[in-house]
Amino acid sequence: MELLQHLSLGFSVALSPMNLLYCFAGVLLGTFIGVLPGVGPLVTISVLLPLTYGLPPEGAMIMLAGIYYGAAYGGSTTAILVNLPGESSSAVTCIDGYQMARQGRAGPALAIAAIGSVVAGCVGTVLIALIGPPLGEVALKFGAAEYCSLMLMALISASALVRGSLIKGMGMAFCGAIFGLAGTDVNSGIDRFTFGMNGLAEGFDFVVVASGLFAFSEIVANLGVTQHREILPGQVKNLMPSREDLKASWKPILRGTGIGAILGVLPGTGQTIASFASYAVERKLAVDPSRFGKGAIEGVAGPESANNAAAQTHFIPTLTLGIPSSATMALLLGALMIQGITPGPQVMTQHPQLFWGLVASMWIGNVLLVILNLPLVGVWVTLLKVPYRWLYPLILVFSCIGIYTVNMSSTDVAFAAFFGLIGYIFLKLDCEPAPFILGFLLGPMLEENFRRAMLQSHGDLSVFVTAPLSAIFLAVAFGLMVMMIFPMIRKRKDQAVTEG
Repeated sequence: MELLQHLSLGFSVALSPMNLLYCFAGVLLGTFIGVLPGVGPLVTISVLLPLTYGLPPEGAMIMLAGIYYGAAYGGSTTAILVNLPGESSSAVTCIDGYQMARQGRAGPALAIAAIGSVVAGCVGTVLIALIGPPLGEVALKFGAAEYCSLMLMALISASALVRGSLIKGMGMAFCGAIFGLAGTDVNSGIDRFTFGMNGLAEGFDFVVVASGLFAFSEIVANLGVTQHREILPGQVKNLMPSREDLKASWKPILRGTGIGAILGVLPGTGQTIASFASYAVERKLAVDPSRFGKGAIEGVAGPESANNAAAQTHFIPTLTLGIPSSATMALLLGALMIQGITPGPQVMTQHPQLFWGLVASMWIGNVLLVILNLPLVGVWVTLLKVPYRWLYPLILVFSCIGIYTVNMSSTDVAFAAFFGLIGYIFLKLDCEPAPFILGFLLGPMLEENFRRAMLQSHGDLSVFVTAPLSAIFLAVAFGLMVMMIFPMIRKRKDQAVTEG
């Protein structure tokens, strides 16, 4: 009964005319940037973050969330029609989706991707509504030691599960934490890492870091990229899948939804891992695995469902624990902070209209995605003909205007350019920026809870292992590190034996 009351509150918020408009704008813009390779939700949300200052919290979060899961949907369109994923999580959809398109079956491929996305999105939203409140109640009982260990686990898991080496991931998280600690120490009032610059007394603004690290660096990185896009001629017809297509797809859709829902909750895993894991499972379970790569519809249904389920369940740890499970979730967490809302379990108790309004808007947004996208397939394909040299100057201009208007400071624009250079260097060194932005957000909170735990325990470090939940979080973090280190050691040993 209590859940129904909460959902009633949520739909009353989400169905207000302005919030419906924000939801529509979010999913439409999300699909647009999902279709365009090289832009992505990270860049778009980082550009739009300054605009959220003037929006109500509910409207801002509904729009930004719509951009996020709308991009997850839009990436499949170009993956199927052009063999060019708009999102990295849609890369695996290219394998069989494009082959179906070449065989004249682009319509069923797009329809199954849409069905899988809607089913997964709705199931993921149900899980948020069911799991969020009890998880939030548990989190309200966390002390400083539990929060400190939880944040440490989130940073280590994000570092361990990203592409590349564990050392790079840990180094990025550490660097992000150092930048996050810049400014005036709350307890002592001493300036830290400011190098005598008055502009850093309050630390780096999150909008500045996000815009520079994602928007500016992506612009520079893509300036020299030339891609040939082979767009299939003719109109996409026969969107309605056959009975055989539905029969072959319903089990992969359910399995993909389950895989994505589980992996979406874990920090650092992301939609890409979920979609590739689903593809591997479907190929393993197939009666004839040789069909995969030649136009198997299961290779579209499973990964697209996993992709969208993970996009939805990413919100569970972000909204209930204040722990972002991906870089994009970190930006949404930053949007909450911009609104003066402290992330964590208190969001559900102190701002129920925000939490349940966002949950209700996800159901509405997933329905809007189907209504908008299938009839507009031709429009999205036409957008692929827009040259990048027209898009990136506009992104750069809007980013600079947004950054400047936050504090009316040209210094912020210079700082954003500095982080853009850092982000470009990260890309060249093959270092993913996700652990950096997570470290930037969680580093100060980790330090605050560590110091609080030390004060409460009178300097006794054993408090982190005597508290049961804290010990579990530390054990999981240690286990992740061991899982990553042992394969690295074995690989180096094999290389040494081979060379010897």
